[in-house]
Amino acid sequence: MAVSALTPHPDQPRSLPLREVRTRLTQLVALAELTGAVTVVTRDGDPRPVAAIVPAGAARTLAQTTADADRLAAVTAGWARRLEEQRQQSSRRHAAELRAVRAALAQAWAELDRRAEPGDRALARLRAAHADLLAD
Repeated sequence: MAVSALTPHPDQPRSLPLREVRTRLTQLVALAELTGAVTVVTRDGDPRPVAAIVPAGAARTLAQTTADADRLAAVTAGWARRLEEQRQQSSRRHAAELRAVRAALAQAWAELDRRAEPGDRALARLRAAHADLLAD
């Protein structure tokens, strides 16, 4: 059973096949003008949208759409540049902190080596656990 073109669907636009849109075009245009309703037009038997009847205020010209896309691309590029700068700064800060930790760990190991008895197994296990930090 066909749904009346006047049935309100505030949460989503109604979708009608082209054959029905041809029959009710005047009604659908008036509905868009008076209520802001959007009607999606599909090909008969194909649910994919091919066009839409929208209120005139919602329609965008190609120039407006292109300008919006260009503005969005510029803003996106700006944010991407800022994010990359923050990533690089964070990476440099992380590398500096890692160097400081490695230097402190090397000092601690030098002191442990000086004080520990040769062949201490607990110390050998601890050294193995820190092998990745002691590699540099």
